[in-house]
Amino acid sequence: MKKNLLFALLALVWMILPNESQAQKKGEPLFQAPLGIASYTFRNHWEHGVEKTLDIIEEMGFKEFEGGTPQGVEPAAFKRMLADRGISIPSTGAGFEQIESDPQAVADRAKALGAKYVMCAWIPHQRGQFSKEDADRAIKAFNEGGKVLKENGITFKYHVHGYEFQPYENGTLFDYLVQNTDPEYVSLQMDVMWTHFGGGDPAGLLKKYGNRWVSLHLKDFKKGAPKDMTGLTGPENDVPLGEGELDFPAILREANKIGIKHMFIEDESEHELEALPKSIAYLKSLRY
Repeated sequence: MKKNLLFALLALVWMILPNESQAQKKGEPLFQAPLGIASYTFRNHWEHGVEKTLDIIEEMGFKEFEGGTPQGVEPAAFKRMLADRGISIPSTGAGFEQIESDPQAVADRAKALGAKYVMCAWIPHQRGQFSKEDADRAIKAFNEGGKVLKENGITFKYHVHGYEFQPYENGTLFDYLVQNTDPEYVSLQMDVMWTHFGGGDPAGLLKKYGNRWVSLHLKDFKKGAPKDMTGLTGPENDVPLGEGELDFPAILREANKIGIKHMFIEDESEHELEALPKSIAYLKSLRY
């Protein structure tokens, strides 16, 4: 009888107290990935000096870089410049036509940089009128190109840009893309702002498609600015993280549940040097 009472008391204590994972989470940072930066953020800087630009990136505390080599710089040299500053390059990019026509050349460039991921950020289509035919072309190119990349030890990922949320059947053309690409060859990168811009729910889609997502682009969208299905908006609508419409705590919680390891800030404003410190401080302030 005493033994049964002891077990009952222990069970009651177990139910009342938070479990170990909850206790460990409390107060921990929501942003748990290495601080990453997308190359496009510094599009206006490279021409003024590659090493000078990399010095700025290092001083801001970035540890991961996503992008290709600046014009006139060989991959091996660029990789060394980054490494000298304690920055790795886990991911690079490629145009749709490159993936479609010569994925082996894409793989060779990625390997020269030491990148493990290749990202494609745009599917050709008539502005604002992304269609099933456009999606079908992409499905074929991504499945076939992704297979070649995997054979070279590289993961292909499609960077969501917002125009894919055209309604289709019981969902969207984005759903159609995901359902018809082979998870063995095609992963996903969520640009949280473009997803929101096109009418998608970033946190909800992270939850829905789980480990198909392997990385994020982090940027925020000006409160009240107009949105449409073009995947295009002006730089004046890009604001520091935490100042716009995006729910970053919800996004980061879902990203952490999935286990996403790479998150790159991409600032498309024309005031990136002023905005980036604000975005970094905001990310570091978020807690469970």
